Amino acid sequence: MVPDELADRDFTLADAAGVKTKAEEAMMKLRKILVPLDGSELAEGALPEAIDLCGTGATLVLLRATEATRLRMTDATEAQVAVVEEAQTYLDGVAERARKAGVATVETTVWYAPPGEAIVEAARLRDIDLIVMNTHGRSGLGRLVMGSVADTVLRGTTTPILLVRARQAPLAPVRAAAAPAPREDAHV
Repeated sequence: MVPDELADRDFTLADAAGVKTKAEEAMMKLRKILVPLDGSELAEGALPEAIDLCGTGATLVLLRATEATRLRMTDATEAQVAVVEEAQTYLDGVAERARKAGVATVETTVWYAPPGEAIVEAARLRDIDLIVMNTHGRSGLGRLVMGSVADTVLRGTTTPILLVRARQAPLAPVRAAAAPAPREDAHV
Protein backbone atom coordinates (compact mmCIF):
# COMPACT_ATOMS: atom_id res chain seq x y z
CA MET A 1 0.00 0.00 0.00
CA VAL A 2 1.35 3.45 -0.97
CA PRO A 3 1.00 6.22 1.63
CA ASP A 4 -1.45 9.00 0.63
CA GLU A 5 1.29 11.68 0.45
CA LEU A 6 3.11 9.60 -2.20
CA ALA A 7 0.10 8.37 -4.13
CA ASP A 8 0.18 11.18 -6.71
CA ARG A 9 3.91 10.79 -7.45
CA ASP A 10 5.12 8.71 -10.37
CA PHE A 11 7.59 6.07 -9.25
CA THR A 12 9.99 4.02 -11.26
CA LEU A 13 11.54 0.71 -10.36
CA ALA A 14 14.82 2.60 -9.82
CA ASP A 15 13.10 4.89 -7.27
CA ALA A 16 11.78 1.90 -5.37
CA ALA A 17 15.20 0.27 -5.30
CA GLY A 18 16.94 3.54 -4.35
CA VAL A 19 19.02 3.43 -7.56
CA LYS A 20 20.41 6.70 -8.92
CA THR A 21 20.25 7.49 -12.63
CA LYS A 22 23.50 7.94 -14.56
CA ALA A 23 22.84 11.69 -14.72
CA GLU A 24 22.40 11.87 -10.93
CA GLU A 25 25.57 9.85 -10.39
CA ALA A 26 27.53 12.04 -12.82
CA MET A 27 26.43 15.23 -11.01
CA MET A 28 27.51 13.75 -7.71
CA LYS A 29 30.92 12.78 -9.07
CA LEU A 30 32.00 16.09 -10.65
CA ARG A 31 35.54 16.46 -9.41
CA LYS A 32 37.15 18.50 -12.21
CA ILE A 33 35.49 20.92 -14.59
CA LEU A 34 37.51 22.25 -17.53
CA VAL A 35 36.78 25.68 -19.03
CA PRO A 36 38.79 26.54 -22.15
CA LEU A 37 39.34 30.28 -22.59
CA ASP A 38 40.81 32.32 -25.41
CA GLY A 39 40.91 35.72 -23.72
CA SER A 40 37.59 36.89 -25.13
CA GLU A 41 34.38 37.91 -23.36
CA LEU A 42 32.61 35.34 -25.49
CA ALA A 43 34.67 32.45 -24.10
CA GLU A 44 34.24 33.78 -20.57
CA GLY A 45 30.47 33.44 -21.04
CA ALA A 46 30.85 29.80 -19.97
CA LEU A 47 32.31 30.76 -16.57
CA PRO A 48 29.05 31.44 -14.70
CA GLU A 49 27.75 27.97 -15.59
CA ALA A 50 31.02 26.32 -14.59
CA ILE A 51 31.23 28.29 -11.35
CA ASP A 52 27.69 27.21 -10.44
CA LEU A 53 28.62 23.58 -11.10
CA CYS A 54 31.69 23.93 -8.88
CA GLY A 55 29.35 24.54 -5.96
CA THR A 56 29.46 20.78 -5.43
CA GLY A 57 33.15 21.07 -4.50
CA ALA A 58 34.58 20.43 -7.95
CA THR A 59 37.93 21.86 -9.01
CA LEU A 60 37.73 24.46 -11.76
CA VAL A 61 40.47 23.97 -14.36
CA LEU A 62 41.02 26.99 -16.62
CA LEU A 63 42.81 26.27 -19.88
CA ARG A 64 44.23 28.58 -22.50
CA ALA A 65 45.68 27.22 -25.72
CA THR A 66 48.11 29.53 -27.44
CA GLU A 67 50.49 29.67 -30.36
CA ALA A 68 52.92 32.36 -31.40
CA THR A 69 52.75 34.07 -34.73
CA ARG A 70 56.35 34.64 -35.63
CA LEU A 71 57.46 37.61 -37.64
CA ARG A 72 60.44 37.31 -39.91
CA MET A 73 63.75 38.16 -38.29
CA THR A 74 62.41 37.50 -34.77
CA ASP A 75 63.40 34.79 -32.34
CA ALA A 76 60.80 31.99 -32.35
CA THR A 77 61.61 30.96 -28.79
CA GLU A 78 61.12 34.47 -27.45
CA ALA A 79 57.76 34.71 -29.24
CA GLN A 80 56.64 31.38 -27.76
CA VAL A 81 57.68 32.34 -24.24
CA ALA A 82 55.92 35.70 -24.56
CA VAL A 83 52.56 34.22 -25.60
CA VAL A 84 52.72 31.57 -22.87
CA GLU A 85 53.50 34.20 -20.21
CA GLU A 86 50.67 36.43 -21.47
CA ALA A 87 48.27 33.48 -21.37
CA GLN A 88 49.30 32.57 -17.82
CA THR A 89 48.84 36.16 -16.63
CA TYR A 90 45.37 36.21 -18.15
CA LEU A 91 44.41 32.87 -16.53
CA ASP A 92 45.73 34.03 -13.14
CA GLY A 93 43.33 37.00 -13.30
CA VAL A 94 40.37 34.81 -14.26
CA ALA A 95 41.27 32.33 -11.49
CA GLU A 96 41.25 35.13 -8.92
CA ARG A 97 37.76 36.21 -10.06
CA ALA A 98 36.55 32.59 -9.81
CA ARG A 99 37.90 32.32 -6.26
CA LYS A 100 36.12 35.56 -5.32
CA ALA A 101 32.93 34.04 -6.77
CA GLY A 102 33.25 31.15 -4.33
CA VAL A 103 35.19 28.42 -6.14
CA ALA A 104 37.45 26.80 -3.56
CA THR A 105 39.96 25.17 -5.90
CA VAL A 106 41.04 26.71 -9.20
CA GLU A 107 43.86 25.43 -11.37
CA THR A 108 45.27 26.99 -14.53
CA THR A 109 47.03 25.40 -17.45
CA VAL A 110 48.52 26.87 -20.62
CA TRP A 111 48.98 24.64 -23.66
CA TYR A 112 51.11 25.51 -26.63
CA ALA A 113 48.88 23.89 -29.25
CA PRO A 114 45.79 24.49 -31.40
CA PRO A 115 42.70 24.96 -29.17
CA GLY A 116 40.75 21.81 -30.11
CA GLU A 117 43.76 19.57 -29.68
CA ALA A 118 44.72 21.21 -26.37
CA ILE A 119 41.22 20.84 -24.90
CA VAL A 120 40.90 17.18 -25.87
CA GLU A 121 44.35 16.27 -24.54
CA ALA A 122 43.97 18.29 -21.33
CA ALA A 123 40.64 16.60 -20.62
CA ARG A 124 42.22 13.19 -21.08
CA LEU A 125 45.45 13.81 -19.19
CA ARG A 126 43.90 15.72 -16.28
CA ASP A 127 41.00 13.26 -15.84
CA ILE A 128 38.35 15.94 -16.43
CA ASP A 129 34.73 15.05 -15.64
CA LEU A 130 33.04 17.86 -17.61
CA ILE A 131 34.09 20.43 -20.23
CA VAL A 132 32.12 23.68 -20.12
CA MET A 133 32.68 25.92 -23.10
CA ASN A 134 31.02 28.67 -25.05
CA THR A 135 30.27 28.40 -28.73
CA HIS A 136 30.03 31.13 -31.35
CA GLY A 137 27.05 29.45 -32.95
CA ARG A 138 28.51 29.78 -36.44
CA SER A 139 27.02 27.82 -39.25
CA GLY A 140 27.39 27.56 -42.99
CA LEU A 141 30.26 29.42 -44.59
CA GLY A 142 31.46 31.00 -41.34
CA ARG A 143 31.91 27.59 -39.77
CA LEU A 144 33.56 26.23 -42.90
CA VAL A 145 36.07 29.09 -43.05
CA MET A 146 36.66 29.60 -39.31
CA GLY A 147 36.23 26.02 -38.18
CA SER A 148 34.62 25.04 -34.94
CA VAL A 149 36.62 24.35 -31.82
CA ALA A 150 33.47 22.98 -30.18
CA ASP A 151 33.01 20.54 -33.06
CA THR A 152 36.65 19.44 -32.85
CA VAL A 153 36.30 18.83 -29.10
CA LEU A 154 32.98 17.03 -29.49
CA ARG A 155 34.48 14.64 -32.05
CA GLY A 156 37.74 14.16 -30.15
CA THR A 157 36.70 13.28 -26.61
CA THR A 158 34.36 11.08 -24.64
CA THR A 159 34.31 13.58 -21.77
CA PRO A 160 30.84 15.11 -21.35
CA ILE A 161 30.57 18.66 -22.73
CA LEU A 162 28.25 21.47 -21.72
CA LEU A 163 28.06 23.94 -24.60
CA VAL A 164 26.91 27.42 -23.66
CA ARG A 165 25.61 29.37 -26.63
CA ALA A 166 26.73 32.97 -26.82
CA ARG A 167 23.77 35.25 -26.20
CA GLN A 168 24.71 37.45 -29.15
CA ALA A 169 25.08 34.51 -31.55
CA PRO A 170 22.48 34.58 -34.29
CA LEU A 171 19.83 31.92 -34.10
CA ALA A 172 19.45 29.66 -37.08
CA PRO A 173 15.88 29.35 -38.28
CA VAL A 174 14.24 26.10 -37.31
CA ARG A 175 13.18 24.27 -40.39
CA ALA A 176 9.70 22.91 -40.11
CA ALA A 177 8.94 19.54 -41.60
CA ALA A 178 7.65 19.83 -45.12
CA ALA A 179 3.90 20.20 -45.00
CA PRO A 180 1.98 17.76 -47.13
CA ALA A 181 0.53 19.24 -50.28
CA PRO A 182 -3.10 20.19 -49.97
CA ARG A 183 -5.28 17.35 -51.06
CA GLU A 184 -7.77 17.98 -53.76
CA ASP A 185 -10.87 15.87 -54.06
CA ALA A 186 -11.20 14.20 -57.41
CA HIS A 187 -14.29 15.18 -59.34
CA VAL A 188 -15.70 12.58 -61.65
